[in-house]
Amino acid sequence: MSENKSFYKNFFSIYAALVLQNVITISVNLADNMMLGAYSETSLAGVAAVNQIQFVFQQVLTALGEGLVIIGSQYWGKRQTEPMKKIAAIAMRIGLSVAVILFLTVSIFPYQAVGIFTTDGPIIQEGVNYLRIIRFTYLFFAVTQLLLATLRSTEIVKIAFQLSIMTFFVNCGINYLLIYGKFHFPEMGTAGAAVGTLTARILECGILIIYMVKKEKNLRIKLKDYLQSDKVLRNDYVRITGPMVLVQGLWGVNTALQTAILGHMTSAAIAANSVASTVFLLVKSTAVGAASTASVIIGKTVGTGDIDRVKRYAGKLQRLFLVIGVLSGIILFFIRIPILSLYDLSASTKEMANTFLIILSVVCVGMSYQMPTNNGIIRGGGNAMFVVKMDLISIWMIVIPLSFVMAFVVKASPAVVVCCLNADQIFKCVPAFLESHYGNWIRKLTREDAEG
Repeated sequence: MSENKSFYKNFFSIYAALVLQNVITISVNLADNMMLGAYSETSLAGVAAVNQIQFVFQQVLTALGEGLVIIGSQYWGKRQTEPMKKIAAIAMRIGLSVAVILFLTVSIFPYQAVGIFTTDGPIIQEGVNYLRIIRFTYLFFAVTQLLLATLRSTEIVKIAFQLSIMTFFVNCGINYLLIYGKFHFPEMGTAGAAVGTLTARILECGILIIYMVKKEKNLRIKLKDYLQSDKVLRNDYVRITGPMVLVQGLWGVNTALQTAILGHMTSAAIAANSVASTVFLLVKSTAVGAASTASVIIGKTVGTGDIDRVKRYAGKLQRLFLVIGVLSGIILFFIRIPILSLYDLSASTKEMANTFLIILSVVCVGMSYQMPTNNGIIRGGGNAMFVVKMDLISIWMIVIPLSFVMAFVVKASPAVVVCCLNADQIFKCVPAFLESHYGNWIRKLTREDAEG
């Protein structure tokens, strides 16, 4: 009873903060979509195309952060903070390198970058207008995400929630003023939305750095710590994180390809998919939060060396995931109509978005079990390669080929294509269950001599 009480208290204290952070972060995108949809459907489609580039970048940063959490939380379980600082430094250097490469690429090839997702000239131009400003967020976003991952590995999550609230109000406030030109501000359309996002990213990064310097007590990490290098720990980090970066990057490309496939089917499909995807991401926060929470709890427990407790926690977590999945699916089904009523879209686009959301309500149930089980329990327990292999097979050998054939050979409807694009969220439940119950997924990733 004492263990149960401690477990559930720990889970929900972390989970609540992470879910609320994700919800508010996605709400910023939802508000952007609503404002831009009311301003111009072309603007909405252009920003949606550029956000696919951001999504791929975000997936890479997510992998870098999750690799940090997986290894770092095991060291945290052993209360060894010196190797955690070195791993945080390694992750930050890689993340900043990726941000610089992306910035240079979209600066040199802006029209080509947006043109990957649509062939419509006006949409491409709107996307480029947005990209010219939004590219400056990449460095700030990388620093913020990797600092938050560092804190998450020590079970500090409330600051992420607090930052997301600030970001929401700053971004939405500036968007309202600059998209429409309210209160004598210039009417900037998509460029105004980009200015709002850039301002929010700079503020959240600055505040987080101040917090790390003034308030953070677990690691007491300093600037000089980010200049350290440790070949052994770097190899450990790259070995665990490298395959995850590949898969998360490919997952981002997969999501971008979904937009490209739907965007080349009908003119309404790209806008409908943008709306549906944003609402879906709002509810998906429950599964993302569960995965991140499970990763921290399982990783820390593996670090203590109590394997029996790890297995007990894995069973408790999976029962929670099932409840979360059913509730999330029901919530998405019932909120779809009120949210869609807030959009100023054509009747055909709104109807298509409604159909997509009904499909995603079912998808949500399977996703809420398989994602936290795979990414939280199995990957958090140290077996990242199982998830890597499963994602490579399911996405690139099944989902993308099947969706492409249905869209361009069979000429199926966008609704059927959306079913194909999300089918892996259902069938990945089976290998997730089998591996978590019968597989060898608990792996010790720490070194005994890493504290020095």
